Amino acid sequence: MDFQQGLITTIHEYGITKDLINELNKGLKNRPTAILIPCLYEEFERPALKSIKEVLKNLNGLNELVIALSAKSKEQVKLAKSFFESMPFPVHLQWTNSPSVIELLKSQEKNGLELLGTPGKGWAVWQGIGVATRKSEVVALFDADIRTFSSLYPSKMILPLLDDSYGISYVKAFYSRLSLETNELQGRATRLFVGPLLDSLEQLVGKGPFLQYLQSFRYPLAGEFAFTKDLAMNLRIPCDWGLEIGLLSEVYRNVRTSKIAQVDLGLFDHKHKTIGSSSKDGLQRMCTEILSSVLRGLMEHQAETLTNTKLSTLEVLYKRVGEDRVKQFGLDSAINKIPYDRHEEELSVQKFAKLLRPATENFLRSPATQQLPSWSRVLSCEKRLQEDLAISGSKDIVFK
Repeated sequence: MDFQQGLITTIHEYGITKDLINELNKGLKNRPTAILIPCLYEEFERPALKSIKEVLKNLNGLNELVIALSAKSKEQVKLAKSFFESMPFPVHLQWTNSPSVIELLKSQEKNGLELLGTPGKGWAVWQGIGVATRKSEVVALFDADIRTFSSLYPSKMILPLLDDSYGISYVKAFYSRLSLETNELQGRATRLFVGPLLDSLEQLVGKGPFLQYLQSFRYPLAGEFAFTKDLAMNLRIPCDWGLEIGLLSEVYRNVRTSKIAQVDLGLFDHKHKTIGSSSKDGLQRMCTEILSSVLRGLMEHQAETLTNTKLSTLEVLYKRVGEDRVKQFGLDSAINKIPYDRHEEELSVQKFAKLLRPATENFLRSPATQQLPSWSRVLSCEKRLQEDLAISGSKDIVFK
């Protein structure tokens, strides 16, 4: 592992410390902290969430665990509630799509607030932030499908935020995405789309501040992050697959880069998406929405817009950079004796390249996107909405 630093403070994994759970438990006494896990009910039927629960049981002093659950029935919510009954700290199960929640959020249309976001992680994160920041000053978010979850994950994500002297407001994870079964490289959206895209845009429009900022993150699509309450309350939340890039754009808008850190979590594995048969599904849909989020950030922070001429150049640049990356990953895999299907990777680059023109043209026709308003904006006109949301998320069913 290297020890390099750059625009964003990097906390490395040197392989020396195997367990920081005692230090984390001490630190949790200093600042009320919540962990937020957005999830579908289906995750309760898979082994990853059970492993996550067993790790989190070792936390003493966690202020609250917030589960932002999308479920189809009261029976599913009951089972999810019983799943977490043995935890040694308070657990708030927020049924994000319950009838009472839908009714409450729809009622805010009278205030000009559009709070019924597209069902998905973004909407769950927005609700979870609202619930978690009622009582906690630090919030850490983890997905429910992480198969390699260990005590180092919450420790390294949360500890930088528990000591005010570090001056950190936002922590984002990075890691090595490898399949547990085959050791193959995963993370194609990051490796073969976002990486080459950002490199190509830098060549095309120059090393502007926002692009340099995005390039400083070793895994910009990492879905694991933590933040202080004052930052969390001021973030607009995207409702599509552009969530991670969109949040990075919001963080850039709200805090100095000196208040941001990225943390190496080591080996990481979770569910893998297929490439998809069209731009409407799989990784192709994800990358289409990620591209829109990147282009919107360029507009907001660098006042850059792609013309037709620039778009043609971007297509050529992206394909060349993407093909170069495939060769680099091939060599990396060969020396480390891990499987690598160069042909399949080349095909992925070709499919991603074909997304650039239609996705960009569609974005330019309608660059505005649905973002859920920040909680500071919401509370400015409806002061009790956090409490009302927490109540509504758990009142449609009586738990024992």
